[in-house]
Amino acid sequence: MQDKAALETQVTGEQDALRPVTSNEKTWGWFGIFNVWANDVQSLFGYSLVASLFISFGVSGWTAFTALVLSGLFVVYMVNLSGAAGEKYGIPYPVFARASMGTAGSKLPAILRAIVAVFWYGVQVYFASTALALLIHAVTGTSGGTEIMGLTAIGWLSFLIVWAIHIYVFWQGMGWVEKFLNFAGPFVYAVMIALVVVLWVKSDGQLLSSAQTIFANPEGTWGTEFTGFVAIFGTMVAYFAAVMINFSDFSRYAKDKSAMTRGNFWGLPFNMILFSALALLTTAGAAVVYGEAIINPTEIVEKADSVVLSVIAAITFLAATMGINLVANFIPAVNGISNLSPNKISFRKAGLITSAFALIIGGFWVSIISQIGISGFVNTLGAMMAPLFGILVVDYYIVRKQQLNVADLYNTEGGEYHYGNGWHDNALIAFGIAAIFSVATVWVPFLSELAGYAWIIGAGLGGLIYHFRCK
Repeated sequence: MQDKAALETQVTGEQDALRPVTSNEKTWGWFGIFNVWANDVQSLFGYSLVASLFISFGVSGWTAFTALVLSGLFVVYMVNLSGAAGEKYGIPYPVFARASMGTAGSKLPAILRAIVAVFWYGVQVYFASTALALLIHAVTGTSGGTEIMGLTAIGWLSFLIVWAIHIYVFWQGMGWVEKFLNFAGPFVYAVMIALVVVLWVKSDGQLLSSAQTIFANPEGTWGTEFTGFVAIFGTMVAYFAAVMINFSDFSRYAKDKSAMTRGNFWGLPFNMILFSALALLTTAGAAVVYGEAIINPTEIVEKADSVVLSVIAAITFLAATMGINLVANFIPAVNGISNLSPNKISFRKAGLITSAFALIIGGFWVSIISQIGISGFVNTLGAMMAPLFGILVVDYYIVRKQQLNVADLYNTEGGEYHYGNGWHDNALIAFGIAAIFSVATVWVPFLSELAGYAWIIGAGLGGLIYHFRCK
């Protein structure tokens, strides 16, 4: 085992993005973790996803709420498992993955997580840009002209402005993240509540009764309700699949285990309930007032025809989207990219690479990704990431009994986690078999009945195969 001086020298060479945090840097209390979830839930894409789930699966509001809440509790349990090593040892996800995948093999799950993060990053930037485009339209009256690749000139200008703002914000460094998350969290709720009030007034106080009628689903049977429940539960678990994988990227900043578990317990279920309730009321209100179910809140704001509300909404949605991009996308992407060459790719350089790819992905969202459908896109990404979670957890809790050799995690030339050539064959085989099957449940017709269980199947199968190969 390396001595302390050798470890410090080696870790310093891995750049700030991957080194273990010190006790002085572990400053996030339970409220900081709570706001990680607040910002992760509060986004325009998250709103569109939740609203589409209420509409697409034809279930009652109570069934949808139950699925959303239970999926939140399930995710909380899972992130407590995956985040424990980060809290205990202060290590980020790419370093944690070295224990199960190998010091070189960890580049595979880390870059897969980074790819998912970059995709989401670009998509979230696009959704935030729609709010800015709405503001420009409300203030100037300009429609934007002819569409190019799904966006008007105003749309592209808005997208580039929001993209540039993200770069400026992320350039400030990790020390600013917690303060920003705590500041940004409450704003989106304020605007969503304002939207509900506007729709309440426009519906002459009939919003609740109309919402009950729209989402009562009187024609539903026990079978259709159960099928819808499973589909919503599975989609929401898949939506949080990437964060479940790399939660050690955030838990390593928690003051202690209690701060992590309390922040998780109150953060996700509470925000899921409040956010989903507001999304439900807003979508139902829009259906009553405007005669159509609208799943993008910026379109509702536009129909409200209020410049003041448009200004507030644009600022709020921008802040909320930057919040989720900090939490779920930018940090894991930077860590994953930096892990490819820790001595050469710094935090800021990895951030610029992330932003460059996001510019391309976000710009193509309308013409490519959106054609897959929100649920299909989310479930596919979740199914692909699921086996990595199973392997990570089984390795840490069953194979290693929650004990890691931190020095060897940073020893890329040999040591306990080098596995001869830096790759752990058992983990690669388990991932390959499980990922193929779990993704197939989303797209292969005769496996479609299992689609709602795609993440659970992938994680369970990956962990099971890995366990038996390591015995």
